[in-house]
Amino acid sequence: MLAYVPMALGKAEVLRFRDALAGAPWEDGAPSGGASKTAKRNSQVPPDSELARKLGAAVGSALLASPAFVAAAIPLRIFPPLFERHEVGDRYDPHVDNAVRGDAMTGARIRVDLAATLLLSEPEEYDGGHLVVEDMFGSRDFKPRAGDAVLFSAGSLNMLTPITRGERISSFVWLQSMIQSDEARDLICDLDTAIQDLSPRIDGDDPDMRKLTTVYHNLIRIWGEA
Repeated sequence: MLAYVPMALGKAEVLRFRDALAGAPWEDGAPSGGASKTAKRNSQVPPDSELARKLGAAVGSALLASPAFVAAAIPLRIFPPLFERHEVGDRYDPHVDNAVRGDAMTGARIRVDLAATLLLSEPEEYDGGHLVVEDMFGSRDFKPRAGDAVLFSAGSLNMLTPITRGERISSFVWLQSMIQSDEARDLICDLDTAIQDLSPRIDGDDPDMRKLTTVYHNLIRIWGEA
């Protein structure tokens, strides 16, 4: 499971987020790394702060409004998003994300199936800072545009290469999918994407389109949880 989601956040929204974060308090980001916190070097907006919660809700709404993101993630629960800053020398060494996350404010717990990085900095604003994810096809390297998101399995080995110039601002999201299996989720995503691609070319009353839509929903009934 690896998906690139362009324009998950519009450019105007990116600027609004950057303005809001310009005067934000920043603290050591290592504690949010859980079992891999010794591998993590960055700073973050305090996760329980009013600013983080307000902007986090906006990130969640934006992701849920993206058909590409929803098709790939089939989200059930989204953990309150983090806001992170990586400056010169900051990095995140190779690690696998925690399987379970608990929210200290609400006590809610989620199984972490997927992770997503939403960039708020343009790639020319910094050097280094590449997101590297290991999957069945090998090592894949990302340096997204501001507003774009990368979604990947939380069970994948991933890292952020050291920043050598400038700073990288991003939002990081963990989520639980309705479909726990990466393989099953990939199949449903492929089917959903095919239906979306065919819809403009085929009449909605076409019997074959109805069959595809029926298969899609029945697969979610079989594999999904709510």
